[in-house]
Amino acid sequence: MFGKKSSYNGGEIDDAVLTVTEREAARLEWPLNRSWVRIYFFLATTVIALLFGRGAYLNVVQGEKYRAIAEQNSIRRVPLPTPRGIIYDRFGVPLVRNMPSVDAVLVPFDAPKDEGARAMLTQALVQDLGISSDVMADIWKNAKKNPLLPSVLKKKLTQEEVIAILSREQAFPGISIFKSAYREYADSLLFSHILGYEGKISESEYEDEENKGYLPTDSIGKQGLEQSYENELRGVRGFERMEVDALGRTKKSLGTVQSQPGNDLFLSIDAELQKKSFDALQSFLDAKKLKRGAVVAIDPRDGSVRALVSIPSFDNNLFAEGIGSADYQALINDESKPLFNRAIAGEYPPGSTFKPVIAAGALSEGLITENTVIESRGGIQIGNFFFGDWKAHGFTDLRRAIAVSSDVYFYSLGGGYGGITGLGMTRMKAYAERFGYGAPTGIDIPGEGNGFLPSPEWKKEKLGERWYIGDDYHASIGQGFITATPIQIANMVAAIANGGTMYRPRLVSQIRSASGNMTAREPEVSRSVGIDDRILKIIREGMRETVTEGTAMSLSGLPVAIAGKTGTAQFGTGKKTHGWFASFAPYEVPELAMVVLVENQEEDTYNAVPVTKEIYEWYFRDRSKKPL
Repeated sequence: MFGKKSSYNGGEIDDAVLTVTEREAARLEWPLNRSWVRIYFFLATTVIALLFGRGAYLNVVQGEKYRAIAEQNSIRRVPLPTPRGIIYDRFGVPLVRNMPSVDAVLVPFDAPKDEGARAMLTQALVQDLGISSDVMADIWKNAKKNPLLPSVLKKKLTQEEVIAILSREQAFPGISIFKSAYREYADSLLFSHILGYEGKISESEYEDEENKGYLPTDSIGKQGLEQSYENELRGVRGFERMEVDALGRTKKSLGTVQSQPGNDLFLSIDAELQKKSFDALQSFLDAKKLKRGAVVAIDPRDGSVRALVSIPSFDNNLFAEGIGSADYQALINDESKPLFNRAIAGEYPPGSTFKPVIAAGALSEGLITENTVIESRGGIQIGNFFFGDWKAHGFTDLRRAIAVSSDVYFYSLGGGYGGITGLGMTRMKAYAERFGYGAPTGIDIPGEGNGFLPSPEWKKEKLGERWYIGDDYHASIGQGFITATPIQIANMVAAIANGGTMYRPRLVSQIRSASGNMTAREPEVSRSVGIDDRILKIIREGMRETVTEGTAMSLSGLPVAIAGKTGTAQFGTGKKTHGWFASFAPYEVPELAMVVLVENQEEDTYNAVPVTKEIYEWYFRDRSKKPL
């Protein structure tokens, strides 16, 4: 009944007693053997490990991010105004300048966080600065994305508004005064379609990957040269490092990095010629109670654009200063579409200005010679269909057919008649493409139209009809499905004038950097028309006869010899037409190729000729000539 005895320090102890004693000692020495204590120890260790890991993550992995945020809370990079590049005409006349502005800017991070306090701030801004409540709602909404990004509340503050903000800082927490600039465009109606305008960057533009580096307070080019040369004009932003307090108020300056102004643009545009072209066209339209037209003048020697007019026009200063909704609605609801650049985007049937292309194709294909004579009795009868001429011209050769604009002659060249095999649409299209029809010219402002050249395949697919000889006839005189832009026709005339070289039209001729270095933009040849110069010479002679004994004899008294081609193009189902005159001068050594379009004229007449006459008369006689 008793256990074995063991010897311990010279004595004897019962084994059972010894076993019990060892267990108690183990419990006293190792309390973690109890299960609940082990669980507690495990949890505590896990929590400590997680806290340590989180601390390490925030300090090591995310440390830079939070250090930057903490620094931004006390140190701000305040952007400095960046002077935008100036745009000049070819003689150095400034067409735009930068005007200083003082703006009210809100940094949402420094504004009250409490909704009630924000509502009071919004009410104060609406009442004291006249800021729209809708604008404030958008600002608070966008502030959730990045509260440190500033938002422009109002540009061009008055002196009284500046004093009100500075003297009542407590009433306008988060609001600061910011120096900037806005664009002021000279003679805005004359140049708005060329220059375009700059305006506040939109939310979609700001989020565009191509616009990295902009702030929500920045402006950006929206149309015209302001848009296409944005990277040249914008400059490099400078900034001032400022230490601010918890309310965003400046404590001290920590240094400045100066802004670098944008590059200046020197255009090929002749501001005086632009003004004369605009005034001549506008006066004629007013006299005829018409509303729409265009003028394009190109130097055929290198593709430089000397004038680019689209009427009606618009005041681009409205956009630069922040256009109101009433003004904007008036512009977009105007049926004359003043924002639409007719000179480069308007697509119209070219009418008889297309006939030189048909002449070049027929001569190149050997379908006729320069002496081939065709009789016009006033039209061609094909079965039940009659294709009329605008008058009976009798017997004409090619030069005279161009001069008097004989439709029958060109019906025969395009579709065939009386023993002459016509080109047909496929070949007409091929020659038209050589002269730049059916594709943009590549002028250096956005929004250019393509124009259109049909084909038998297109008609079958699009309209479900086969191509008829009547379609050839219509195409041969620039009617039917064919459309072209004024600048395409001007470029075509320039190529005829210079012997067959197609240049890419350009508005910018030189760029001047902030350091004063000038970089010239060299003429860019887009193609050769591939027509023998002897053939082009015959066409030029026919265009000269247009002035000496054809449809534009009113131009014969000008101080220099002019060559040109009239055109009237019917459109729609009525009898309205567009009036064209395409020309170049002087005849022997051309320096201007010009197209005038009078849109939507009521009568079938050559309304574009008087406008052309007034422009040439001023250019070659009345102005004090400047060196070219």
